[in-house]
Amino acid sequence: MHEAPIMVKGEVLRVLKAELYEVRLPNGKITLGHLSKRLKSTSQMPEVGQFVKMEMTPFDFDSGRIAERLD
Repeated sequence: MHEAPIMVKGEVLRVLKAELYEVRLPNGKITLGHLSKRLKSTSQMPEVGQFVKMEMTPFDFDSGRIAERLD
């Protein structure tokens, strides 16, 4: 059975590569976030200090997909 993603808000701490970011979650945990295809195609790259909405699986809280920028 497919589990629904968990949506969390996080703050971008560092840009590691072109599409890989270090993100701090509200509980203080630091995770890796990669851009969704929609963000890649619109060239809306998050910047350091900006808040983003991430999709995470219930099985892995070490990485997630950045779904959108929060302005």
